[in-house]
Amino acid sequence: MRREKTSVPVSCRSLQTPWQMGAEMKEIKKVMACVDLSDYTVQTVEHALTLVKDLDAEILLFNVIDSSELDVMRSASPYLPGGISVESYIEQAKVDRRQKVQQMFTENFPDNTTKTSIKIDVGMPYEAILKAVESENIDTVVIANKGKSNLLGTLHGSTGEKVFRHSPVPVLSARNRERFIRNQKNRNKEA
Repeated sequence: MRREKTSVPVSCRSLQTPWQMGAEMKEIKKVMACVDLSDYTVQTVEHALTLVKDLDAEILLFNVIDSSELDVMRSASPYLPGGISVESYIEQAKVDRRQKVQQMFTENFPDNTTKTSIKIDVGMPYEAILKAVESENIDTVVIANKGKSNLLGTLHGSTGEKVFRHSPVPVLSARNRERFIRNQKNRNKEA
């Protein structure tokens, strides 16, 4: 018995990506690189720069002063010499962070011609990132994937995980392939 060719069922056609069906992807004009000044910061910025390489787009280098630092400061300030206020601590921390982000960027990307800006905010990191996505008209977020390294991260989830789940724009996870493979091998040895 001879079988006739059939067309692809309509339900299977829906498995195509939007651009395969003729939809246009949104133009990327502004990318947020979340920089926490950890070992992963440079690779996060590298990924952001690669993403905008041939685009007329800008990068916002975004850093957050974690509000939990301020809780410690509030508790300790009465006992510190000179009576440092939380407000003065925040202002000095913003200046210090801005300088460190600028130094990291100029040292690691001296030939960069991409338009960049720096913003330092205060709050819970994932909340501050999500608010800035809206207020800064961000099209894509680049954030490092560091994994869960402590009990707090295990219980409450990482900043990256919360941003991935709640971001209204695409989020790119920046990973270091060699470090990721090395960590996987170490975990397999422990098991």
